Amino acid sequence: MNYTKHTINELLVGLFNYITYIEERNLKDKNVSLKLSEVHLLENIEKASDNTMSYIAKRCMVTQGTLTTNVKRLVAKGYVERYKDEKDGRIVRLRITDQAKDVLKIHDEFHETLIDKTVADLKLDQDKVLIDSLANLMEYFSEEYAIEKNI
Repeated sequence: MNYTKHTINELLVGLFNYITYIEERNLKDKNVSLKLSEVHLLENIEKASDNTMSYIAKRCMVTQGTLTTNVKRLVAKGYVERYKDEKDGRIVRLRITDQAKDVLKIHDEFHETLIDKTVADLKLDQDKVLIDSLANLMEYFSEEYAIEKNI
């Protein structure tokens, strides 16, 4: 692997690891007893345009079985509510509780600080380069995911 590729690889892996570690530490420091994956599930439920179990599973890129297990845990902890669709009782829908909203506020504040620090010293033209570069990476990763999942 040439120097540029090696450096980009190290930067991507390092960024992911540091962000994950710092995000987990932030939750712990704020007395949030949830795992980062649970907080991200809450975030996906809140932001989903369709709150059915099947849609949330696709959005989270997990199987319905994995989602069911994780949702049961969050229901037991009081962060998620399950309910049947009014028109079709076979459909299970999810919604977050007020307790979850408090956690997501902490999570959102962390991300806002992260982004503020990321772009603080950039100039307007550098913002565009960063956004374009990250958009290209996201497009690549989403295409790879779609190929693997036959979407």
